[in-house]
Amino acid sequence: MTSAHASVGPVPRVAGLLLTPGAGADREHRTLLAVEHAVAPLPVRRVDFPYRTAGRRLPDRAPVAVAHVCAEAEAFAEELGVGTDRLVLGGRSYGGRMCSMAVAEGLPAAGLVLLSYPLHPPGKPGTLRVAHLPEVHVPVLAVSGEHDPFGTPEELALHLGTLGGPLTTVLVPGGHQPDGDAAVAAAVRDWLTTLG
Repeated sequence: MTSAHASVGPVPRVAGLLLTPGAGADREHRTLLAVEHAVAPLPVRRVDFPYRTAGRRLPDRAPVAVAHVCAEAEAFAEELGVGTDRLVLGGRSYGGRMCSMAVAEGLPAAGLVLLSYPLHPPGKPGTLRVAHLPEVHVPVLAVSGEHDPFGTPEELALHLGTLGGPLTTVLVPGGHQPDGDAAVAAAVRDWLTTLG
């Protein structure tokens, strides 16, 4: 007598991607849409921050934004039937920074995608936004324009080098908003395949 057993393959590590916009944009930003399209059929949730949904212009302070990232990640993970440790979190500029702060403060994640990470305000290289980075212990993809006034390639290498987890950096043509979204989206898609 023989019995048939269904073949069960390995469970993919990444179950979904949570994306957040920069301070001056919303969840419909073209780069976020391009990334969502590129990584299909991976589930993607693009979210706005509370200030945006309330119609305000000034971004939320970090504690509010970080709490929002945590709540959205937990809700997305619950929808997918997984823990947040199976989600990759990230976004553009302010959004990516808030996600990195959430992970540094203990939110479990499979990885971080930092698009145009704002190391410092333009023209103020001494005003760094990097103190939390050594507390990030997950794989990180950083995609930035070669001429981004929020952080030069050299500054990125120096400061993102303090991350507590493995770092992949991809430089693309352009500034804080790269010249085209295709290269950014492809970088995210290709990096996600390395996470399993």
